[in-house]
Amino acid sequence: HVQLVESGGGSVQAGGSLRLSCAASYYTSSRYCMGWFRQAPGKEREGVAAIHADGRTIYADSVKGRFTISQDNAKNTLYLQMNSLKPEDTAMYYCAGGRIFSLQSGVYDYWGQGTQVTVS
Repeated sequence: HVQLVESGGGSVQAGGSLRLSCAASYYTSSRYCMGWFRQAPGKEREGVAAIHADGRTIYADSVKGRFTISQDNAKNTLYLQMNSLKPEDTAMYYCAGGRIFSLQSGVYDYWGQGTQVTVS
């Protein structure tokens, strides 16, 4: 059972940057696809970015060109670099692991507890 722990959230002004991290309990990149999701109050959880075990990435249109997903296999850690942040990026951000390369949350098996990002 994979355990995921997010960190790096916080409050930032519009136009600023944050880097989220997701530490996995064991080596995941060769077996799982990893993704970042977010959920704002009153809204459904939405896929932000995902990375395949072979390195392919996909992004939601709303974050293309601003966010970058990456992983450090040696550290069993997933990252989300977020630049040019906007108030509409405000949400709880979750990392997830699964066997299907997708931005659909329903196909992911393992979830972290989330880290809050607030952009003002």
